[in-house]
Amino acid sequence: MIKANWITHAAEYKEGGAVIFYKKLDLAKKVKKATFTLTALGVYEARIDGERVGDFILAPGWSQYEKRIQYQTYDITSQLRKKSLVEVEVGPGWMSGSIARIEKGYQITPPIAIIGDIDITYEDGTEEKIETDETWMTKQSAIMYTDIYHGETIDARFTDKKGVNAKFTKWSKKVLIPQEGEKITEHEIIKPTLIKTPNGEKILDFGQNMTGYVAFSVEAKEGEKLIFDCGEVLDKDGNFYRENYRTAKTLTDYTCKEGLNSYKPKFSFQAFRYIRIIKHPGRKVNPDNFTGICVYSDMKRTGYLNSSNKKLNRLFDNIFWGQKDNYLDVPTDCPQRNERMGWTGDTQVFCRTATFNYDVEKFFTKWLHDLEAASGEDGGVPKMVPFYFKGLPEANKKSLRSSGAAWGDAATICPWEVYLTYGNKKILSDQFESMHKYVDYMTNVTTEKYMFKGNPQYGDWLGIDAPEGSYKGSSREDLIAQGFYAYSTSLVIKAGKILGKDVEKYEKLYKNIVKKFREVWQDDYKTQTEHAIALYFNLAKDMKKTAKSLACLVKANGNKLTTGFVGTPYLLHALSQNGYADVAYSILLQEEYPSWLFSVKMGATTIWEHWDGKKEDGTFWSTNMNSFNHYAYGAVADWVYMVAAGINRCEEAPGFEKIVIKPTPDKRLGYLEASIETRKGKVRSKWTYEDEGFIRYEIETPVETEIIIGDETKVVPAGEYMFIQYI
Repeated sequence: MIKANWITHAAEYKEGGAVIFYKKLDLAKKVKKATFTLTALGVYEARIDGERVGDFILAPGWSQYEKRIQYQTYDITSQLRKKSLVEVEVGPGWMSGSIARIEKGYQITPPIAIIGDIDITYEDGTEEKIETDETWMTKQSAIMYTDIYHGETIDARFTDKKGVNAKFTKWSKKVLIPQEGEKITEHEIIKPTLIKTPNGEKILDFGQNMTGYVAFSVEAKEGEKLIFDCGEVLDKDGNFYRENYRTAKTLTDYTCKEGLNSYKPKFSFQAFRYIRIIKHPGRKVNPDNFTGICVYSDMKRTGYLNSSNKKLNRLFDNIFWGQKDNYLDVPTDCPQRNERMGWTGDTQVFCRTATFNYDVEKFFTKWLHDLEAASGEDGGVPKMVPFYFKGLPEANKKSLRSSGAAWGDAATICPWEVYLTYGNKKILSDQFESMHKYVDYMTNVTTEKYMFKGNPQYGDWLGIDAPEGSYKGSSREDLIAQGFYAYSTSLVIKAGKILGKDVEKYEKLYKNIVKKFREVWQDDYKTQTEHAIALYFNLAKDMKKTAKSLACLVKANGNKLTTGFVGTPYLLHALSQNGYADVAYSILLQEEYPSWLFSVKMGATTIWEHWDGKKEDGTFWSTNMNSFNHYAYGAVADWVYMVAAGINRCEEAPGFEKIVIKPTPDKRLGYLEASIETRKGKVRSKWTYEDEGFIRYEIETPVETEIIIGDETKVVPAGEYMFIQYI
């Protein structure tokens, strides 16, 4: 735990710019061991004698700041010399940059500050602690402006030689916690190609929509400029397009010193496939001087998908990219425009897929703790987490915490999915209070008993059966809310029983919610989403009739979906669980709009926010809400893992302690292969249609597994197996 105090800059500095805190050390003895424990109000980079400390990008990350600020501990033994210069450069980051403003006129403006201890053990056994205090100095950075949304402005010629002593500032130390989530680090390195657009602009194409930043090295004369901004797509004429970024400038504005200039952003990140060169030293732009660096949480990849269909494989790649690009300390909705928030609805619909694709146990442990910290005393869950607005009137806070169905349910669904994949009961015990308080919230705020009614709802967000002028699909909001009310209550019951809690009142509540659902809607479902909710949550009175009705709706629509954020994750499951796997496959393999493969045909390298983000004629759906890197619809991958490949977790033995593998092949695919690196080892399922008239199944499992092939069931120990099914 940090023993020091918070310090901030004592002198005036350029608003929005970065500040450097520094201290010169003069050590009298030889160092045996040294650590630097540090955090900031803002985001920081620490250096000793110009060498970076650690590899954490945008430390200390984004959390529920008024209750939780992570600190990091670095081993600096090898970096300390007898005389060393310790520097900590800090920018506003998530805490006080423009991203902190949601409601107009309200923005958190804490001072840029740091707190930290350098703990030294000398070879003679004596110890010394160097704390942040008023003996540290502060000065202006050469980063004149830095913002998560807008980018960075740098003057490489600038050196502040007027350092002044830091001063103490008030901020609680009680909120400090050790690093809990995965650190953010640099990952893939991508080189661009140079293209010239029809309107004459010079564009660098990185070939992949990515989240991170651009590093560059250019020779220049003093005072020359290098300026560029970002875009995800080109317009129908092949020109640079960025109107969908809304007010986010995503601009790098670099004023050069004489000679070689090398730089990469420190306190901002952007999402882009293309950058537009606005100004450049000299006339010639050399793409070799630019490098795209992907930045996201340091997660281990665990899932793999592959098939005989190249377009489907591109979709799989897009899903993985969408997760990486949006899992930057928090699960964001999109990484490019002036939003990039941890929207709870987007998070929960993709959570199960996320746990298969990457090891996200630490990632979600941290975020769910933030969710609980951000929730209201009444159990209401914010629409986005972290949620922090200093000075925002209570009425506005209450409005933003008015949990809508499928958004607030992240409080119950995410802990449950993380538990099933990793088998760690601690996630349930940590979150059980917020789980049941959220169900209590729905129970207490409703305007009609046993329904979740009266709260503002997002409905089936971006459903394409939406009425004209609406972002919401045509599915009835009360039906969706009632479905999630039932589902979340059922998860509280399951979690409570695992933890040995008394959940009798929730069992009674659940029965009444289901009863009310069936009384009100009488199996009269109008949209694909309404059918999917009733089926997947097991709420329909007549499951067979409802499934048939859903299949007919899909077929009548040319085997195309009409669902939005809420219905899409459940649509294929609702069909396949009720005997219509062939219809589910038809939706998955559909290439016409609207479909997953339509975006692939249109050149997508990540998942789109809208099924028609870019239309067949090259025009765009909208400028206001049209991200081309929005992972929610990538939730379809969990159907591929669980149904198509057949890899299933067991509730009675979570964490893949036991596995059920029940593949569902389709002859429209020559083969499909899926694997997940579980806590118990690798599980793999592959099926192949052979010319000789049979399907070959290859299965690898690390634990006792129930394998179901057609009508045959076998229970096998850990091992590798092959089965033949004649067709």
